[in-house]
Amino acid sequence: MNPPVRAGFIGGGFMAAVHTRAARAARGHLAALAGSTPERGREAADRLGVERCEPDAEALAAAADLDVVHVCSPNRFHTAHALAALAAGTHVICEKPLATTVADAERLVRAARESGRVAAVPFVYRYHPMARQARNLVADGQLGTVLTLDACYLQDWMLDPDDTDWRADTASGGASRAFADIGSHLCDLVEFVSGQRVHRLAARTRTVFTRRGGTEVANEDVVALLVELGNGALGTLLVSQLAPGRKNSLTLELHGTRRSVRFEQERPEELWIGSRHGSRQLLRDPGTDAPDSARVSPLPAGHPLGYQDAFTAFVTDVYDAVRGGEPEGMPTFADGLRAARLTEAVLASAGAGGVWTDTAPATEEPT
Repeated sequence: MNPPVRAGFIGGGFMAAVHTRAARAARGHLAALAGSTPERGREAADRLGVERCEPDAEALAAAADLDVVHVCSPNRFHTAHALAALAAGTHVICEKPLATTVADAERLVRAARESGRVAAVPFVYRYHPMARQARNLVADGQLGTVLTLDACYLQDWMLDPDDTDWRADTASGGASRAFADIGSHLCDLVEFVSGQRVHRLAARTRTVFTRRGGTEVANEDVVALLVELGNGALGTLLVSQLAPGRKNSLTLELHGTRRSVRFEQERPEELWIGSRHGSRQLLRDPGTDAPDSARVSPLPAGHPLGYQDAFTAFVTDVYDAVRGGEPEGMPTFADGLRAARLTEAVLASAGAGGVWTDTAPATEEPT
């Protein structure tokens, strides 16, 4: 058997908990953790079952006994922490957004390419088996030509003016909040499932509460988009963190010349497939699903999988790549750069009153 991948973690909050659970399930060795302070790092390491605490992120990034560093720190630190780990010769999983600017995302893509290390971003909704099953239906032509799409990502955790978080501070979270945080996931899934890039978009944003918890807020709560895919398909996307009762509602519906397909992240075991003469539900079954769907489907039909399982499948793929494998569909820093470019386009379009903005990728990596 291959020895366990030795993993280090920068950060000790919610996402670090998700990453450590996934790393443990992927048979990684949870070697080290660094928090925002040594005290918080020690508490998080104990709570998450990580072997030791490093005094700070710089010490962890430079540790000689790590194979991969999981960057789970606030957005503004992603570039520095990921660059430090790559410079030390370590593979990197960096939380999204990969960076808060396109220039920094380009730096990270270059650094990853020059280092020869695996560099991945957890666009984990790709790893729901039924999202991959939908992708297979599109690729096999079972939908016909995709004509339109309707997609949304809705949450309610910032619904009240007293709801606040470091992401609402542009210095820590970046110029975009709702789109960079969850809209990037939605666009990644649109492009992954449809097999088409967003070539143009027109965006409107809204900051409903300009102050939260006594602090001024500049980044957005809500984003509405019109998009045009590379094949001419038109679509609407709605992203909101102020949708009462919606906790993590990512939905993607594609309409083709023959059939439609709908995936809902909060109902991840099924697809809705529509046709002119009837509709049906397709339930996850690795015994009959497409090979790429079955590959990330570790439990038999009737044993529900969810978000943590998707995250574990993603980390398992990254660790396979660390060992020299080439897992299909693994999101890399190039995908993180793509998200940064779309975020920049959304802000530019909204800032100009919702004008159509070109997002057709000339290349996915900077020269």
